[in-house]
Order: sequence, then C-alpha cells, then structure tokens
Amino acid sequence: MTLEQIRALQAAGDDAGALRALERLDPAEHERPQAAALALALGRPRLAAAWAAESDAQLHAAALLRLGEGQAVLELLKGQPESEPSAQPAPPARVALLRARALGTLESAALARTLARQEGDSPALIAAATLMGELLLPDDPRAALLALAEGLKVSEMMREDTDALLLAVLSAVQARVGGAAKATRTARKALDRSLPRSPARVIALLVLGRGQEAEAERLGGELASNFQVFLNVQPE
Repeated sequence: MTLEQIRALQAAGDDAGALRALERLDPAEHERPQAAALALALGRPRLAAAWAAESDAQLHAAALLRLGEGQAVLELLKGQPESEPSAQPAPPARVALLRARALGTLESAALARTLARQEGDSPALIAAATLMGELLLPDDPRAALLALAEGLKVSEMMREDTDALLLAVLSAVQARVGGAAKATRTARKALDRSLPRSPARVIALLVLGRGQEAEAERLGGELASNFQVFLNVQPE
C-alpha cells in the first residue's frame, strides 16, 4: 500500500485500517520523510523516529520528544544554531522550539517565541505560546492564560482553526482560572479537533475527567508518561 492510500484511509476515518497499513509499510529512502510525518500524525512515534533518523532531524526530534527522549533530542540538535537562518536548512525558531520542549524551561521557551516573532513563523509562534502556557500553568495560571492568548490571536490572524494542542492546554488553564463550564467547552472543542493518540487528545480527556480513556490514548500513542505536557497540565 502506498502513502497516498494510507492518507486516504486516514481521511476517510478508517483509523484502524490506516494503522495496519502503516505498520506494513516499507518506504523507499526518498519516501521516508513523508512516511515519518504520517507515522507521527497517526500516533506511531517509534516508526516515525526510525524513518526520520537519516532523513529529517526535526521530525526525528519531534518523535523522540513524544517518546520522552529529551536528552537524545538535545544531542541530535547539537550544532544547529538558533540564529543565522541562512546557516541551516531548518528555521532557527523551529530548532529552538524543539530544544525548548526537550529542556522544559521558561527561558528556552521564551527564546523560541522571540525567534518565531522575528521570523514571522506563525505556526512556530503558536507552538511556542502553547509551550509557554504549559510551563507557566503550575505556578502562574493567569500568566499562562496571557501566553496562550498570543497563540489564539495568531490563529485568528491566519484565519485558521485553533490548534488542538493549544485548545487542550487552554482548557486546562481555564479549569484553574476560568471556571469548569468554560474549561469543559474548550476541552470538547480540543477533543473534536485532535488526532487519535495525540498529546492534545490526552490532555482534553484529562480535563474532561475521562482519565481511563486518556491513559488508553497515551499508551496507544506510545507517549511517555514524562512527556512535558503531561507533567504540567493536570486538572485539579
């Protein structure tokens, strides 16, 4: 089965069929970056990491982050600067964002956000704002709300649906400072937009009080229990 056929199964809502086909896939070398991206979208980070290892450092790092391999991500990204965009194929903001997720510090997340603003990289800015929200939530949920507001504003300017992970994190923040009813509405919206076995779906289910389903999604998606978002985004 080809990548296009697997994408068609996914688009048609045949998640189980898409997974079965993906696990039988043996992509040619030139197909591996696309196969890795599809594997990550379908919640198979181990496959994504294997296929991206020699073909796409950013995808490789993203897959390793889901597996909880933060130190491996930092090693992988060594030597990739967070300045001088012309010096590397990957935009510095994207590299800084992966490093920030691996480090899990406000300082590194703020750097990624600054670089995304400077580069005008809207998707990276939304992702950085989401990470800032995650990191601020435990100690300062109101500051987390302000950080997430920037991501929401950028989404509106792009005239695109708000990212599912941003919505999921927002729902967790609202559970602390915005009220249960608002948090529930946002979490349901995040759940509707999230992909199976994704971090966004796990968080949305946690906020909705559906812990067993959240754990099943986490395990199904090979998501490490120490994945940063699960450490910092927990409803009270």
